[in-house]
Amino acid sequence: MLFCRYSMSQASHEATCLSTRPQLPNLLYVCARGRREWGDTMQQTFLGGKWLMVTLAVALAISGAAIAAPSTLEAVKARGSVNCGVSEGTPGFAVPDDKGAWVGMDADVCRAVAAAIFNDPKKVTFRSLTSKDRFTALQSGEIDILSRITTFSMGRNTSLGIDFPAILYFDGQGFMVKKSSNIKSVTELNGATICLETGTTTELNAADYFRSRGMKYEILGFQRVDEAIRSYETGRCDAYTNDHSSLAAQRLKLKAPNDHQVLPEIISKEPLAPGVRSGDFQWSNIVRWSVFAMLNAEELGITQKNIDEMKTSTNPEIRRILGGDADLVQGMGLSSDWAYRIIKHVGNYGEAYDRNVGKNSPLGIRRSLNALWKDGGIQYAAPIR
Repeated sequence: MLFCRYSMSQASHEATCLSTRPQLPNLLYVCARGRREWGDTMQQTFLGGKWLMVTLAVALAISGAAIAAPSTLEAVKARGSVNCGVSEGTPGFAVPDDKGAWVGMDADVCRAVAAAIFNDPKKVTFRSLTSKDRFTALQSGEIDILSRITTFSMGRNTSLGIDFPAILYFDGQGFMVKKSSNIKSVTELNGATICLETGTTTELNAADYFRSRGMKYEILGFQRVDEAIRSYETGRCDAYTNDHSSLAAQRLKLKAPNDHQVLPEIISKEPLAPGVRSGDFQWSNIVRWSVFAMLNAEELGITQKNIDEMKTSTNPEIRRILGGDADLVQGMGLSSDWAYRIIKHVGNYGEAYDRNVGKNSPLGIRRSLNALWKDGGIQYAAPIR
């Protein structure tokens, strides 16, 4: 990672150069207020008319350092495990079980990647992160994958240097209230105090919703989700807002879950996706196709139980996903049975959904948008061919 700062004292201009993409030796990012021009010498024009020249020698020096940096896959293999950033504990997505092992949809993404690389889903080091710390941990290289109920948005993709290879879960923001309040709709929250976790998209979404409708509101923000839900439960605010899936999960943590209800309205789009550092195309592909392998397996009827039987199938699609075409995975640096490993150890998408958030879990969330496209949902994976 390269950080450099320089200033133009005469015009009081300051610019920052930030590169979080060591895998792209031919790319240098120069950021400044003013007009940007790219050329062999990477010239930058400032508002004051001053020119800053980044010489070819400097660019080559930076490129040389970048070339020496190992890829994420190489670093993971050398370390012997995948470093995975997860939430502080969200049932259904990432939470320690009674044996201390992290389980949930987000945890399964990292376990699937570990299975693809090492043929061992346990070769994952989980790190619990707050909303405030999660992006820094990814950008700095402390984690390899951010799999933390994180919304794929334009700002995060274009401004933070983060790629979101595949949408794991289609969600939307909602509100939870006490049943004793007799509130039946978000439209009845005019003048309400809303508890939420800061550093997330929920604050902006709430502001957009209330302001666009001329409704008054007050935000009570907390850095940790447990603090926000505790304040809601003790009556410091009238409602708690988060993604619908998180509301279902946090409701189970309350002393009397049945005394609370999630209101029916969904006020935003929240496509939850694992994040990786931009620029490492190989690593991004590994995460993307790990999720797609689980989705394609469900579509083709391949499960943990029948996968060995399925290896003898004459269906070309099934044969390809289970390792029938080694050429497909050359660019990812994985063995030809990468998808077989994922499904054998972690299961297909439907199996992961059912045990973590669906019908076989305490949350019992219906598939809805997260059903496969052929079953009325919008989950859709690119074909493996």
